[in-house]
Amino acid sequence: MPRDHGTLRVLGDLAFSRAAGAPLVPGNRVRVLRDGAENYPAWEAAIEQARRWIHVEMYIVHRDAVGRRFIDLLTAKARAGVTVRLLYDWFGCGWTPLLGLFRPLLHAGAEVRAFDPPSLTAILGWTRRNHRKLLTVDGEIAFVSGLCLGEDWVGRPERHRPPWRDTGIEIVGPAVAHAEAAFVDTWRFAGGSLELPAEQPVDLPPAGSVSLRLIPTEPFSWSMLQLDLLVTSMAKRTLWITDAYFLGHGPFVEALRRAARDGVDVRLLLPQGSDVGWTVPASRTLYRALLESGVRIFEWNGLMIHAKTAVADSRWARIGSTNLNLSSWLGNWELDVAIEDEGIAKTLEDHYEQDLHDSTEIVLGRRRATGLPMDPRARARRSARRVMRTVTGLGRSIGAAVSGNRRLEDFEFGPLFTFGGLLTVIAVLGIVYPKSLAWPFAMLAGWTGVSFIVEAVSLWRRRS
Repeated sequence: MPRDHGTLRVLGDLAFSRAAGAPLVPGNRVRVLRDGAENYPAWEAAIEQARRWIHVEMYIVHRDAVGRRFIDLLTAKARAGVTVRLLYDWFGCGWTPLLGLFRPLLHAGAEVRAFDPPSLTAILGWTRRNHRKLLTVDGEIAFVSGLCLGEDWVGRPERHRPPWRDTGIEIVGPAVAHAEAAFVDTWRFAGGSLELPAEQPVDLPPAGSVSLRLIPTEPFSWSMLQLDLLVTSMAKRTLWITDAYFLGHGPFVEALRRAARDGVDVRLLLPQGSDVGWTVPASRTLYRALLESGVRIFEWNGLMIHAKTAVADSRWARIGSTNLNLSSWLGNWELDVAIEDEGIAKTLEDHYEQDLHDSTEIVLGRRRATGLPMDPRARARRSARRVMRTVTGLGRSIGAAVSGNRRLEDFEFGPLFTFGGLLTVIAVLGIVYPKSLAWPFAMLAGWTGVSFIVEAVSLWRRRS
């Protein structure tokens, strides 16, 4: 029997390693950091103690008090001779770089790069985002989280705006080398020239007892989707998930339903209001099927829950940047940490139970509060969400209407009616004014053709 148990353990480790595309790294010290109140001070302390280099890979750096504070810290270290490299996402940061947010850093000698900006060649390349949130210092400490840099994560008390709920971790130990390697890969992709520093040890000494997998994903890698499906399939007792933009596709939703029907305590904690407003009604199109299978769904009463975490069977946990939707699983560069440790899992379970006291449980036919009443600001946003339902969530509603793969909800009347009307208008324009459709199509075809030719010439020159 012990041999059989050992064999199953080896097979389980092999399955997780292959699904995640990352090895299990033992010997780390890990600290769970809750919200901006714990993450930001830890980040600042690590930056202030940096002696050799600081690497920052951040989806968004807001041009507000928090963003500028971190830029000032990094600028001071660059002036002190510390090598500072900052990689930001072009789409995530928007116009803020053009308004001079990173100018002090550049003047101090730091290297700053935009990730995957628009180009004439890769027409849709800019749609693939670097959604990672990573900070490493001196190859000795790494922070992985769902937090970006901005006031959203600390709140605005003077405006009665509570902070967003989010989670991150601090890592010390051998896994930090894997975090550094992940940064090097994306830095090179953004056009930078960087090798792992010579003083970066390949095998860092153990710093604790936590085993983890650091999982950097790229577009079309599917690693996190495979891992999420594997964990959902292997959970025996509990599977508690928090997600900010839940748009789970068919196989994952079905995996959750099967786990719940098998007696697993499956829970989803999702936002009731979002900075990307259309995702909430789109998520709710999945509620009925999940609830009917026994999955429990809770909506956060606060302004926004932005965490991307999961904890299963009081043993396995995941923290990082990947949301449960195809954009994160399939389209983005993401970074997550899968942890196999009872202590870390217990901490996340405690946080989850605390969060449920500030949430509302969704049940078929009615809403049942589990703790605090719904935030008054949430009630004020209900009318806005009703409007959003009429113009967003089209993909899921249209897919269900065409394929008949699920029961349509009452609130999907708006999106279907709007899209149907839009198609009707396009058809009338095509009949009465055919050039109104022909010209845009011709311009798009021409742009695509020229971009392909430019790419081909570039490859030909490289080969020559």
